[in-house]
Amino acid sequence: MQAARVPGLALAVIEDGRIVHLKAYGSRDLEQNLPLTTDTIMYGASITKGEFAYAVMSLVESGKLDLDRSIADYLPKPLPEYEKYADLAGDEHWRKLTPRILLSHRSGFPNFRYFTEKGYEANGKLKFHFEPGSRYAYSGEGINLLQFVIENGLGIDVSELMQKQVYDRFGMKRSSMVWRDDFAANLAIGYDEQGKPLGHKKRGAARAAGSMDTTIADQAAFLAGLVRGEGLSAASKTELLRPQAAIRSVQQFPTLSEDVTDDNRGIEFSAALGWLTYRTPQGQAWTKGGHDDGTNNLTLCVADGRRCLVILSNSSNGEGTFKYLADAALGPTCLPWFWVGYIPYDHPEWRAPEARAQPHPPCSAF
Repeated sequence: MQAARVPGLALAVIEDGRIVHLKAYGSRDLEQNLPLTTDTIMYGASITKGEFAYAVMSLVESGKLDLDRSIADYLPKPLPEYEKYADLAGDEHWRKLTPRILLSHRSGFPNFRYFTEKGYEANGKLKFHFEPGSRYAYSGEGINLLQFVIENGLGIDVSELMQKQVYDRFGMKRSSMVWRDDFAANLAIGYDEQGKPLGHKKRGAARAAGSMDTTIADQAAFLAGLVRGEGLSAASKTELLRPQAAIRSVQQFPTLSEDVTDDNRGIEFSAALGWLTYRTPQGQAWTKGGHDDGTNNLTLCVADGRRCLVILSNSSNGEGTFKYLADAALGPTCLPWFWVGYIPYDHPEWRAPEARAQPHPPCSAF
């Protein structure tokens, strides 16, 4: 952590559905010299997506949602007639979208509508960049659309769904899709790459793509329960985590890049539902990360889900430690570190633009 300039990091290890290590290291607030603890509120960012997908599978099990049914069948009126999706007027591609396509990041949307071919545009319009279902491209926009369908088509509040199906089920008393005032007493401040404090956003609206506040203790409880198969049938858990579509992009970002590689073909790297999955010498692995300014998180399971790791950090530098921590905690993981952007802190040369043209097989040494 010192070498990578990470002020605070919390880590949990699960073996066969049992938490065997749970500890926080460093500071939650450098200015006030406050320690990070296992009950410190930290921003979950995109690990929210994996838990949202778990909650969605509960709707599938109850027969309220069909993974392969068009979202048009659930909405009371055509999607472009809603103000939020008016940009899609005249484009019928939206009718091809299904919950499976949205959860496996094959919508054809950018990560968010303001990320356009020209870069960031505050008033960027939502549009399809490729045929829905044809390939993988990470999209929070697609995940949030599924939330919209569930809330407007099924009349189910996603914040309440997450509370019932995830937080209450696994005893996650300090997790929420929106800010709670009782979080303020033990809260992590986020820090950028230079160590500048960024504060902590108090999110007032639930976003399935990433609005969760949580703790390392709560995340360990969720992952241990998922490993044990609680809350979902064996068939639903298998469906949640099985490969849905091969991933051939060079890196996760920029999401709309058409550059492809065979670097990850050997591990059968694929999108699952809200998660990523791949093969390792230890068996099937699945993972989900979370990234925002001042927040880097990782969830990773190997050995067919029997051995797992959760890391939450309050730093934009946290990802520079993930490959080393994962291999140290779980043994060789074949984590596709270059694809997901976990560039090791002591190898900054891999951040150069020309590094994208070099091979990065995840199971090889540097």
